[in-house]
Amino acid sequence: MASGLRLAVGTLTVVPVGPVAEPTRRQARWAMTLAPFAALPVAVVAGVVAALGELAGLPALVTAALVVGALALSTRAMHLDGLADTVDGLGAGWTRERALEVMRRGDVGPMGVAAVVVTLLVQVAGLAALVTRPWAWLVVGVVVAASRGALLLACRSGMPSARPSGLGAVVAGSVPTWAASLGGVAIAATLASATTAAGLEPWAGLTATVVATIVVAQVLRTCRRAFGGVSGDVMGASIELALTAILVALSSGRW
Repeated sequence: MASGLRLAVGTLTVVPVGPVAEPTRRQARWAMTLAPFAALPVAVVAGVVAALGELAGLPALVTAALVVGALALSTRAMHLDGLADTVDGLGAGWTRERALEVMRRGDVGPMGVAAVVVTLLVQVAGLAALVTRPWAWLVVGVVVAASRGALLLACRSGMPSARPSGLGAVVAGSVPTWAASLGGVAIAATLASATTAAGLEPWAGLTATVVATIVVAQVLRTCRRAFGGVSGDVMGASIELALTAILVALSSGRW
């Protein structure tokens, strides 16, 4: 468990954990299952930035933009890179081999750029709707941690890897279905509690979790059809889209 958590922290954040040996299947299972906990350093950074923005009296949009920037820095922007590569791969069309080659090259095409820009704009707008609420720093932190629950879906049992080697091949399909389900329930309950503290309706957090689950599930279905499975890029894209979906749901005036 400890080695799995260390692997997750080293993979998902910029927190130094020292050299990480080639992970075993058991370590991969723990790493992906504990992904929301491993993201706590990133969540704390986001919450602190939101709190400082409020303390300094900054406009909501400025604070939200700073939070998004802090998230990119504290994750090496690798999830955004994964989103760009995944969209470029999906746009490459033709064959699975061509799509994977486009993703492997690492350069960002116009579709990838558009996807990242739109995603960041929506995230900033969604965060701007939250940072003025009571306990905003707590809600922001919980939302960030909850978005990492996308890995429970991306790595659930039965999900194949798009490539035969690499970290994605080790973690794909490593999370048992019961663990993914239990993790989803825990995330929904935590998010519901945090959003209620912020003065939102009790169902806001639960609805946001359901919306994010649907979005990520559809993305994974599309990637499985196009690439044959998931990769590290797809996992990064799932995290960014889960975060975006949660923020969109919580920004609704219905709450």
